[in-house]
Amino acid sequence: MSRPILEVIALGPGDAVAAQSGGADRLELVSDMAADGLTPARETFAAVRAAVDIPVRVMLRATDGFAAGGAAALAALCEEARALRAEGAEEFVLGFLTDDGRADLAAVSDLAEAIGPRARWTFHRAIDRAADRDAVRKQLADQPGLDTYLTAGSASGVDDGLATLLAEATRSDEPGYEPHIMAGGGLQLKHVPVLREAGITAFHIGTASRPAGWDSPVSPSAVHTWRTTLDA
Repeated sequence: MSRPILEVIALGPGDAVAAQSGGADRLELVSDMAADGLTPARETFAAVRAAVDIPVRVMLRATDGFAAGGAAALAALCEEARALRAEGAEEFVLGFLTDDGRADLAAVSDLAEAIGPRARWTFHRAIDRAADRDAVRKQLADQPGLDTYLTAGSASGVDDGLATLLAEATRSDEPGYEPHIMAGGGLQLKHVPVLREAGITAFHIGTASRPAGWDSPVSPSAVHTWRTTLDA
């Protein structure tokens, strides 16, 4: 098996340095964890980029929830995406659903165009709120740059979604299933062995890296515990 990727949520340069020192391979940079992660300020991205040398995926999401909003809100988000790209961001996290639970292709395509075809990006846990997960993957199969789905397999977390993740891991050679599964959302250390055995090689933690509480800083020792478990 290949060495698994460990991605850690960071809110700023302090978190970023702590995550890297603990063994993180990549950061998901957000603001407002209470809203499940919103787009950070450009200045925050610049400070994080200067503080660490691991990849940084920047969240593109203006409000809580998985709707892109109206035309003006989407245009503003695309403008911010272009500004972050100009600041040096090369990797992103995004994903929106329509009211009926399908992928919002218009919003996703506009943002993918804004960040450019060379940027790599994750479709985040919007897939866990989709009406039909398989349909979403097939809708997005031709989107340039999409290389990862961040998913718990269920809106309520990995405990409830484990069977879905294991089933999807067997379909990596099917259209729409080529992007990596990154397991995250209520992920616990107890889930790691069965997910690794199924061939899942990417893992995402947020509150698990902050044992003093979700609003506390990232703990290097907590990240190191995950790194050690993943590498066992």
